[in-house]
Amino acid sequence: MPELDARNVGPSGINIVYERFGDPEAPPVLLVMGGGAQMINWPEEFCQELVDHGVQVIRFDNRDAGRSTHFSDAPLPDFTAALAGDVSTASYSLSDMADDAVGLLDVLGLESVHFVGASMGGMIAQVAAIEHPDRVRSLTSMMSTTGAPDVGQGDMSVFAEVGRPPQGREAFIEWHVRAMRIAASPEYEFDAAAAAERGGRIHDRGYDVLGFQRQGIAVLATGDLTPRLRKLRVPTLVVHGSADILCDISGGRATAAAIPAAELVIMDGMGHGLPRELWPELATRISELVDRVESVGFSDG
Repeated sequence: MPELDARNVGPSGINIVYERFGDPEAPPVLLVMGGGAQMINWPEEFCQELVDHGVQVIRFDNRDAGRSTHFSDAPLPDFTAALAGDVSTASYSLSDMADDAVGLLDVLGLESVHFVGASMGGMIAQVAAIEHPDRVRSLTSMMSTTGAPDVGQGDMSVFAEVGRPPQGREAFIEWHVRAMRIAASPEYEFDAAAAAERGGRIHDRGYDVLGFQRQGIAVLATGDLTPRLRKLRVPTLVVHGSADILCDISGGRATAAAIPAAELVIMDGMGHGLPRELWPELATRISELVDRVESVGFSDG
């Protein structure tokens, strides 16, 4: 699918690059990716799997990722200080990123969509449901958390030997494959060739280390969403892998516990990623939620 550029999006007036798959008359599903990740981290084949289940799919680059607007002139992010509680170098919050997503809907002429978010994208989708309930038909939060400091914490030490991403294309690809292998689902075969191909595309589309840090500080600056999640009245599916080392399963459990009537699905052996073997089940779970909401009609109340 061709990449399209939406201009002057949302209150921030940024540019967002996006792609659209499937029948434009089918129920719309907006895929929101996580920290440092680009829209291509939603594999094309997974998008097609969703289309085959009767929905249309929109994926996009968040701000500071891929080919959307990068906040390169923002203050230098101090992620170490942010982890210690000083978020004064935050350039924006997840509310701003949720506004970006809703602004994209405005450009596309969509009154409301089914939000599906992964990792940080799950939190962006949660914020969209909290702050823009009339735009969110359903919420699927995958491998994500509430922002509460006592849940969802990952073991970042496993990446110590990988180090920072290098500059050269081939070195970056090797780094990307090593990092993805660490985060992958241990019960499923790791597709190194697909990871390498995607790593090359990520490099070519623009990987931004400081952008990743700005997004990370945005998460910390947003804080604990739990009290606000308890007030949600949106049909919700929470999906988490039992083997996720980057976002502990407690994050998914806490999300489902906070949102009234949320369904929690634990995927055995799934890590912090989308193993090909689980695409049919994930697409089925998401499309079943979409179908339930569509069958009764969407209401923001």
